[in-house]
Amino acid sequence: MKKTLSAIANWLQIQDTFEQDPLITGVSINTKTLQPGDLFIPFRGENVNGHRFVQNAFEKGAAASLWLKDEPNPPKDVPLLFVDSAEKALQQMAEAYRAELSAVFIGITGSNGKTSTKDLVAGMLSPYFRVKKTEGNFNNELGLPLTILSLEEDTEFAVLEMGMSSFGEIEFLSNLAKPTYAVITNIGEAHMQDLGSREGITKAKFEIISGLKGAGKLFYDGDEPLLRPFVEGSPSINSTSFGVQENNDLRIAEVEFTEQGSVFRVEGTLNEEMSIPVLGEHQVKNTLAALLIGKEVGLTAEQMREALKEITLTDMRMQVIEAKNGSIFINDAYNAAPTSMRAAIDFLEKSSIKPDKWLVLGDMLELGEHEKQYHEEMSASISTGVFKGICLFGPKMEWLYAKLSEHSNVEEIIWVENEIEQIIAFLSKKIDNRSIVLVKGSRGMKLERVIEPFEQ
Repeated sequence: MKKTLSAIANWLQIQDTFEQDPLITGVSINTKTLQPGDLFIPFRGENVNGHRFVQNAFEKGAAASLWLKDEPNPPKDVPLLFVDSAEKALQQMAEAYRAELSAVFIGITGSNGKTSTKDLVAGMLSPYFRVKKTEGNFNNELGLPLTILSLEEDTEFAVLEMGMSSFGEIEFLSNLAKPTYAVITNIGEAHMQDLGSREGITKAKFEIISGLKGAGKLFYDGDEPLLRPFVEGSPSINSTSFGVQENNDLRIAEVEFTEQGSVFRVEGTLNEEMSIPVLGEHQVKNTLAALLIGKEVGLTAEQMREALKEITLTDMRMQVIEAKNGSIFINDAYNAAPTSMRAAIDFLEKSSIKPDKWLVLGDMLELGEHEKQYHEEMSASISTGVFKGICLFGPKMEWLYAKLSEHSNVEEIIWVENEIEQIIAFLSKKIDNRSIVLVKGSRGMKLERVIEPFEQ
């Protein structure tokens, strides 16, 4: 974004005249990452008042700043825009800038796999187009406007992740971004405590069609029966399904896992063999959305195949880490819910990369009143006789430990409530160059700590 202060004032319907009319070349909400030329946006919360940092922002090179009208003592002799709400002003600026951009916007939501799918889509398009994607977890009502305002004017594709915790949030983000293509990766159990049921989660995710541009297209997980009624109830939406089942428009026919990643064949709207340097059938399934978008924008199968070979996912998404003792860790510790945990366990069960298979599983959080049931039911996904050992971490994992202890014939199984060092010490005595270890838990468990002592 490169706009004069007066142009931004016009976006915000501010009538002031300015003695100084500096060029704004970005926006910032944090003086630690502020760049010279940024417009500083001070948010006022319960614990921190961003107005305290406005002077510091100017010292670091801010070109101008917002200032809330009811905040006393605005600084003198610096360019300020007075607004009623910092959040609303940020969103209003993003909406105005979005209207000026010619980029194709792609919106991605889902209970699991949003970030991986974003990385896959952006990685496929990047060799051939000017592409910008959501960085980090900037996927909410503040992060998405910041992402839009960070786009270069010549961006050709903007790949935006859309997260939510309650109804109406995805609808707002979709209406702001106005995507040409929308993706729903799957429906899981995250935010069950806020949305009440998987049906409620489906309804909230399907809000992504709200801002879909007229000629736009929805790509969705056709293996999820809860999504079908929503799609069928929206006949005006152009949609394409992907998944494993035969009735999908694009489906996975075969998958093979190696230490280098996943080799797979697809059938339907594309009939090709592809590979990605990422493990897991669920990541292959996420790749189907990227293939469909690639085909939609005119890439050839060979162009897509070459792009996929170089894909890099954000850390802690089925990330392969070679340990100094020759074992392999699969770091999938960014987050966990029953759907994604089952998918990761299923991958390890089918894998032939190493003979000795270990699970390190942490609590699944934000599952609401049925959390005990969800943890206990995970035992059904852990096949008898497949895993050499299982380490469970966190107070909620005691429920799974009790269930597994009833019938499992796993050689080694431990449960640790709080001291993660106990799991590290246990594994250090047990794993070697024959071992592959899946590490999976909710973000709050910080389960990647298990891997750090073993890294090369």
